[in-house]
Amino acid sequence: MSTTGRPAEGRLKTLSRRAARSAARRLRNLAAEPDVDIDFSAIPDADVALYFADAPAKIYQLAQWLPVFEAAPGVRTMVVVRNAETAALLAGMTRLRVVCVPRYESLMALYDRVSFHAVVYVNNGWTNFQSLSFQQAVHIHVNHGESDKICMVSNQAKAYDKVFVAGEAAVRRHAAALAWFDDSHLVRVGRPQLDLPVPPALPASERFTITYAPTWEGEDEANNYTSLDRYGPAIIAAALAQPSARIAYKPHPRVVLSDDAGVRDAHRSVVALIEKARSADPSAGHSIMLDGDILGLIRCTDLMIADVSSVSLDHLYLRPEAPLVITDRRTDRAQLLQDAPISDGSHVVDANTIATLAGDLAAMRSDDPLRERRAALRDFYFDGLAPGQSTERFWQAVQEEISAHDEALQGLSRVRVLDIGNVPTGESA
Repeated sequence: MSTTGRPAEGRLKTLSRRAARSAARRLRNLAAEPDVDIDFSAIPDADVALYFADAPAKIYQLAQWLPVFEAAPGVRTMVVVRNAETAALLAGMTRLRVVCVPRYESLMALYDRVSFHAVVYVNNGWTNFQSLSFQQAVHIHVNHGESDKICMVSNQAKAYDKVFVAGEAAVRRHAAALAWFDDSHLVRVGRPQLDLPVPPALPASERFTITYAPTWEGEDEANNYTSLDRYGPAIIAAALAQPSARIAYKPHPRVVLSDDAGVRDAHRSVVALIEKARSADPSAGHSIMLDGDILGLIRCTDLMIADVSSVSLDHLYLRPEAPLVITDRRTDRAQLLQDAPISDGSHVVDANTIATLAGDLAAMRSDDPLRERRAALRDFYFDGLAPGQSTERFWQAVQEEISAHDEALQGLSRVRVLDIGNVPTGESA
């Protein structure tokens, strides 16, 4: 899918060098973290460790899970972090107890003291493998969204006891990408975040609300799904051309701090276009949302324009009746359909269709022939779960996996006791 034109071997070497430099930098940063003087005896017991090792730049991955665990029915959760800045930031974000353990030795001491029954991971950070060495808990990967990005499936999935996924689409995604993977480790739980009572992000309006919510550029070209540098300003121009429309711009949190000059320039151009439109017609209510909850914005959206990302699927779950536009920066419709089945229920913006987007948006407002297809795709991605059912299934699955793992541990203890009598003593018969 890469469009760099370089031979595959050259691209792999470049990515390998980049990954090695990145890993070395993270290792140095972790080694530089000051150790924390923790009174482990004063830490209360908890059932679940919500593990997150990254710096504040990635805290959005954890943030979406905090309300789910705060509302957990009778489950005591502790947030375990490895970065002091992240810990300080979380102090104002959650009522869950947060413990910072930069060093591996401190992490293991915490795990031994609290005796967690489950450790839950929201990403595939490299220090997850340090946490995985703790044997007394079931290790569950939940990821930080449901999308068709290739980064949603990693060979690291084999390391966790269980991988919680949204539905059938995710199961097939793993089957298509991983060799020697036991799909019995996959547990379908829907998307609990979408059950949360999130208030609307915009005031009520009689205007037709069009939201543009591009993703960031990813770590490398293979993971680059953003439309911002290719089509962003043209998308906004087409949206602003719609009569009686209210335009909302909600970029991925990492867009604003992007290292990519094209993404930064396009972001500034989009902001300038919207600010100009706001000045010309303050009553329109056009919005630039660099903060705020995307789920609250989806609830106000009548037509979503998004990339291959969790935003498009969250919109599919919450507003399947509302038209959806998916972007394709590679202009490869066959590959897009294979990689992102949601595109089969969406209008697609690529190099061939961007010039007609203004007219296409107008047509979608009056006629939406893909509505029934989106309803079927919603069931495909989210197992047909109704609001509230994902949360029920998620916590039922957590409890079941904890119980099964605890029972397995007890069985191992019995085996060790029974085997003591069979250990050779070295004495002759």
